[in-house]
Amino acid sequence: MDFSLYHLTRASTLKENAPLLIMLHGYGSDENDLFSFASELPKELFIISVRAPYPMQPYGNAWYAINFDAQMNKWNDNDQAKESRDLIATFIDEACKTYTVDKTNVTLLGFSQGTILSYAVALNYPKKIKNVIALSGYINEDILPEDLNKKDYSHLNFYCSHGSADQVIPIDWARKAPKLLEQLNIKHTYSEFPVGHGVAPQNFYELRRWLDDKI
Repeated sequence: MDFSLYHLTRASTLKENAPLLIMLHGYGSDENDLFSFASELPKELFIISVRAPYPMQPYGNAWYAINFDAQMNKWNDNDQAKESRDLIATFIDEACKTYTVDKTNVTLLGFSQGTILSYAVALNYPKKIKNVIALSGYINEDILPEDLNKKDYSHLNFYCSHGSADQVIPIDWARKAPKLLEQLNIKHTYSEFPVGHGVAPQNFYELRRWLDDKI
């Protein structure tokens, strides 16, 4: 079938009902970035790494435009962000129809802008998602549903982590996420590591243990 988004896959050791992990890269990157550590993740996972829809110059892709303006600091194109959020939700359905995966066991793994979208997809379309691994990102409340407090999030589980020296996304933005998840009674783990905008080895080992336990 024709997919909404270009992607790479790593097959599962299971012939059917494999837990599905979908990777969403950060701003200016591509599908190869997170896919590079697919080999370090549990073999029973069917892994898909997706390319964001907006090409950038000279290379890389974005889920939505970020306009760097000295007076406004950074300005997100929330219309594009909502389009990408809905595109990912459609892609999840396409992947579950096409590949031999368990549609009730879908994990999103995002980094930076991919994390912002992972939060948005899970909170707008909770029935499609089971787990979220949110690395070096934050919750953009402008792309969340208006009926946030009326949805059932009881089955969701989040692993969130951030570098305490992150120069790209301030740690204060990331620290708001566990507070909101708590208000919504969503199960979550939140960790900080003494690094910048990236994933430290100990961060990776912790998220892998967490994932082992949840799938």
